[in-house]
Amino acid sequence: MDQIDRKILHALERDARTSFADLADMVGLSKTPCWTRVKTLEAEGYITGYHALLDSKRLGFSLEAFIHVSVDLTMAEQFEAAVIKQPLILRCHATTGDADYTLHIAAADMPGLDRLLRDVICRLPGVRKFVTSLITRDVKPAARMMYAADGL
Repeated sequence: MDQIDRKILHALERDARTSFADLADMVGLSKTPCWTRVKTLEAEGYITGYHALLDSKRLGFSLEAFIHVSVDLTMAEQFEAAVIKQPLILRCHATTGDADYTLHIAAADMPGLDRLLRDVICRLPGVRKFVTSLITRDVKPAARMMYAADGL
């Protein structure tokens, strides 16, 4: 990966809807070589997808939380498979420390969170215990990977 590739990644991370013509201008290439580089970055796995960022509150999910889950590790595969199927579990990370997994969840409100905890989380395969931390506000909601990589 050279400096032009890094510039392409920076630009696409800021705005993935940038046209190839505009992107090419930003990085100092013509449109076709720029398109070729983007396709190469995709094929090599540097770009893993393009996503719209949605406002969870406007969609009716006013509450988000992290749930730190301890599981019977002999049930880890079943736990992970079940988590993948749950739409209100936004993200799941295998972790070290006091919990085996950290889940990022969304709920409409406190009764919705209570239903999610009682009807879904506690019934996931292998769950031994969980601790819930409510998100009170976003301080740094989304990091840009290329800025982090440049800071190293």
